[in-house]
Amino acid sequence: MRDSAQATPDISVVVATHNRAERLQALLDGLHAQDLPRERFEVIVVDDASADQTPDVLGAETAAQRLSLRTVRLDTGGGPARARNTGWRLARAQRIAFTDDDCIPTPGWLSVMLDESQGRTDTVVQGVTIPNPAEAEALTRYAKTVRITGPSPHFETCNISYPRALLEAVAGFDESYPAPAGEDSDLGWRIKDAGGVPVFAPAAVVHHAVFPRTPRRAFDDALMATHGVQAYKRNPGLREHLTQGMFYERSHPLLLQAAFAAFLARRQPAAAALCLPYAMHLRQRTRGDAQPVRAALFAAAYDAVQIGATVRGAVRHRFPIL
Repeated sequence: MRDSAQATPDISVVVATHNRAERLQALLDGLHAQDLPRERFEVIVVDDASADQTPDVLGAETAAQRLSLRTVRLDTGGGPARARNTGWRLARAQRIAFTDDDCIPTPGWLSVMLDESQGRTDTVVQGVTIPNPAEAEALTRYAKTVRITGPSPHFETCNISYPRALLEAVAGFDESYPAPAGEDSDLGWRIKDAGGVPVFAPAAVVHHAVFPRTPRRAFDDALMATHGVQAYKRNPGLREHLTQGMFYERSHPLLLQAAFAAFLARRQPAAAALCLPYAMHLRQRTRGDAQPVRAALFAAAYDAVQIGATVRGAVRHRFPIL
């Protein structure tokens, strides 16, 4: 472990990273550009057994000189929950901010996080996350990014801060989650149940990377819904945000209704009218696409794959969700 921190900071930034050296450098640059004086925050980056140039990025002298930076190298990959737990437990501040290695915080991010926390030991501060404007051209129908413009029930770690006392009270992230899906939601709800008070900070803005994907890669990501079921089973508060109390996405009941209507329409043509709600949803969802028909077909296929993955998770965890 490398340590360049001295004075006790007001806030600690914890980042879990894995095989994203180029993205990580952009994140460090964004943290260097914070308007909060450097002595008031520290950065802890936990390298989850990366096999790329991540050690070189973190080991550069300029990184330590520009930031109060501490780094930890894990020899075996254990996932983001384990890496984040390693990081926040080493932190010296009483407020812990999390962001991800594919994000770039805007200059006022940490200042707003501290201001909105009001110095309290129970506030959970969430901020805005939008696709990186510099990568807007990559926002195709297959692209992957994150957009959070209001209070989120999923407590995404791309832009959030917690009081250290509450992290300690719930023992941090649950490391039993087999994939990076749901572990951040689970933490947020356990902290809320332990007395955490969510606060939304519109001025705490983070830019999230835009990842181009092939259709196959997009469908692979849809399959991650299997792992997200665990968080819903464990947290009743999160379940309240399911559509109609059991659907993972708002589009799922519409697609299932359309599929059932198409089946009935073979003998009762009038039943085809029940497909209209999903058709209208697809029209809205693909608005502005240069190839709306192709975009709609992809969206429907994506929903179908996600429903299948959710059903698999429901069976695995014995929890009714579609």
